[in-house]
Amino acid sequence: MAKGSVRKKGKKWYYRFYIEDESGNPVQKEYPGTESKSETETLLRKAMDDYENKKFVAKTQNVTLGDMLDMWVDEELKPGTLSNGTVMAYQGTIQRIKQHPIAKRKLKTVTSDHLQSYMDLLSFGGTNPDGTTANALSVGYIRLYSAVLQGSFRFAVFPKRLISFNPMQYVVRRGKKEDYELFSDENGNDCSVPTITHDQYSALTAFLRAKDNPALLPIQIAYFTGLRIGEVCGLTWQDINLEEQYLSVRRSMRYNGVRRKLEIGATKRKKVRTVDFCDTLAGILREAKREQHLRRFQYGELFNLNYYVVVKEKDRTYYEIYTLPRSAETPEGYTEISFVCLRPDGAIEAPNTVGLMCRAAKKKIAGFEDFHFHLLRHTFTSNLLSGGAAPKDVQELLGHANVSTTMNIYAHATREAKRTSARLLDKVVGEG
Repeated sequence: MAKGSVRKKGKKWYYRFYIEDESGNPVQKEYPGTESKSETETLLRKAMDDYENKKFVAKTQNVTLGDMLDMWVDEELKPGTLSNGTVMAYQGTIQRIKQHPIAKRKLKTVTSDHLQSYMDLLSFGGTNPDGTTANALSVGYIRLYSAVLQGSFRFAVFPKRLISFNPMQYVVRRGKKEDYELFSDENGNDCSVPTITHDQYSALTAFLRAKDNPALLPIQIAYFTGLRIGEVCGLTWQDINLEEQYLSVRRSMRYNGVRRKLEIGATKRKKVRTVDFCDTLAGILREAKREQHLRRFQYGELFNLNYYVVVKEKDRTYYEIYTLPRSAETPEGYTEISFVCLRPDGAIEAPNTVGLMCRAAKKKIAGFEDFHFHLLRHTFTSNLLSGGAAPKDVQELLGHANVSTTMNIYAHATREAKRTSARLLDKVVGEG
């Protein structure tokens, strides 16, 4: 192992030792320590250990954790192979991290303890440094924060060499321990994944019809197909075959909060899937198509048309969505697209406006206190499983990566379906 030494210059101690340059020749490098000789000797030993293990010494740049996250986005995340949706989610997470004081800490001073405390705050909630209350985040969000910090700190070690040690490798995701009441009189949870009944669905659609709310069609499509909110809003009439009653899920619509643009992109699994639909939805879609044709004539020049524009940034391709009056001249590079879910004037019915309607329904409709759009996907699946659909078929309709995901989330189906399954053993005994 190389030998090193410390020396004092003014009030501060410095440490130095030999490393190999790019040609393999020994070169003595000196680094600033502290005003304490013992602390500087500790830094020397750590630096030499790091060099022996990694063959490099971290740079002495005074970048903050927030600076490093920005570097990671520009130099690795954007030029990488992750989907635009994932990159957008990571960038949104980074913006939230940068609102916490940990982002202003010098990167070389960030320890595993600092990061563990931050992750625990996200997991369990508590009090923020500014005195405000921090609510505990869901497991999905915790995974997102962990992925961002793990990836960015790995990047800071290599290839950036801003630090020589990754403190995130010792951080663990901790979950709350749930109390178990051994002698509770309560029954087991019969429906761990919430759904809505058909009566509730009818109440929701009646509420929307009364307000002539354009979110009605997205709600109806999701109830009968299980599509995600972005997939529903991204449907075009070219994706729908009304004669054979199936639709193709090719894209998803979302608002990119970082770029501040409404975009369409690939679905979650980046695969096109086919979803058959029932006679009821076929009738709904035929009527919607007829009404849109009528309104196109009724509104005339005031009717809006929708377009997508291809934009390339840092080896990434974005498909931005724009709405223009029918009377406006189509700009160069604009390609018209015929979305299914529209407002009466032809403008897009975007996911965020549908989400706003869902929040309004929570307040206005009795029994909808926990309602959100994704419950329609849960309901679609539960209805199929309880009706006897094969889990593999349900998996393909939903676009899950594997059938275990479908069964882990939705296998509870309904109480009656469980009873029916349990009573199958009576038939076995009777036949014995």
